[in-house]
Amino acid sequence: MWLRSLVALCVLLSATADKKLSNHATILADSSTNLAFNLYHNMAKDKDTENILISPVVVASSLGLVALGGKSSTASQVTTVLSGNKVKAENLHAGLAELLTEVSNSTARNVTWKISNRLYGPSSVNFAEDFVKNSKKHYNYEHAKINFRDKRSAVSAINEWASKSTNGKLPEVTKDVEKTDGAMIINAMFYKPHWDEQFHHKMVDNRGFLVHRSNTISVPMMHRTGLYGFYEDTANKLFVLEMALAHKMSSVVLIMPYHVESLERLEKLLTRKQLDHWLAKVEQRAVAISLPKVSMEVSHDLQKHLGKLGMTEAVDKAKADLSSISGKKDLYLSNVFHASAMEWGTEGNPPDTSIFGTDKLKDPKLFYADHPFIFLVKDKKTGSILFIGRLVRPKGNIMRDEL
Repeated sequence: MWLRSLVALCVLLSATADKKLSNHATILADSSTNLAFNLYHNMAKDKDTENILISPVVVASSLGLVALGGKSSTASQVTTVLSGNKVKAENLHAGLAELLTEVSNSTARNVTWKISNRLYGPSSVNFAEDFVKNSKKHYNYEHAKINFRDKRSAVSAINEWASKSTNGKLPEVTKDVEKTDGAMIINAMFYKPHWDEQFHHKMVDNRGFLVHRSNTISVPMMHRTGLYGFYEDTANKLFVLEMALAHKMSSVVLIMPYHVESLERLEKLLTRKQLDHWLAKVEQRAVAISLPKVSMEVSHDLQKHLGKLGMTEAVDKAKADLSSISGKKDLYLSNVFHASAMEWGTEGNPPDTSIFGTDKLKDPKLFYADHPFIFLVKDKKTGSILFIGRLVRPKGNIMRDEL
């Protein structure tokens, strides 16, 4: 019985891997990658932001939802931010739906990725039937009305929905909502990589993570030595590490400076062209890795950032035309909460024991992630970036906080 199930799974994975994306989904995958860098750089300028965690393909689908609900210049502006004008209008929503369905296929990619989306409207709004049907079809959005007269209860209801949607992994989206008179988009996600080669669960110990030179946090650190993609950029004083995820359909890319420093210098270097250059230089070789075994829960309100990227009308109460949502010009986009929980654990496939004790693991390079770094989860089939972020301050107890 188990053999038949295994064969069926292999056939399914093979069919999934061989199935090609449509031309419009391929174009939108490329556009979502440009969006990843534009949005990340915009968010990194915010001095109050430490950890960053965003899924560009999920942001792209949220923009698709706004385009679906918008009319005239409001809709065309969103399409421009998405670079969606490179595909025919009738293919935009189907293309974004195809892309997200492809990359979030947890069975094919053997990762845990739970995505829940909800559009909240004020209690006075009536959602148009066509909009509800099409937003569920293309973007898997739920719809709900919320009464902000009792703000505390409303915020509590939002957080409760997000927590339930992620099996408790994301307990809070927000503590407060400033603008309560518009439409509110909420993405609630939980993502857990499944490594192509597992870390040993017993090889975990507490180490110090240097947020900056005078602030160290105690975190559990997992360790292993294996064959990984590695590149040392000596000119820019940084390491690049690529770690395959199970089924090798995606990988985690870590970019880390030699020593603890503000990530601002690296972020100025970080472009799509530069990333491609680094990944072209990566070579498979022995690497001794130490990586924080931590969880990140990060929530961003992307409304102002998307406004700075050019989506100015949808977020402006006086100018927004989102009349396809309700049939009336009575809404604007007041909040875009993009909230994710990501766990870095030891789980993965059994290691290749045949290389143990051989020259392949001789003289390993050291990748010791005990200070802030940038990371990406990159999909090999579509070329899209599933997540981009930075870990500046992991959860843990302060070990040292002195001058």
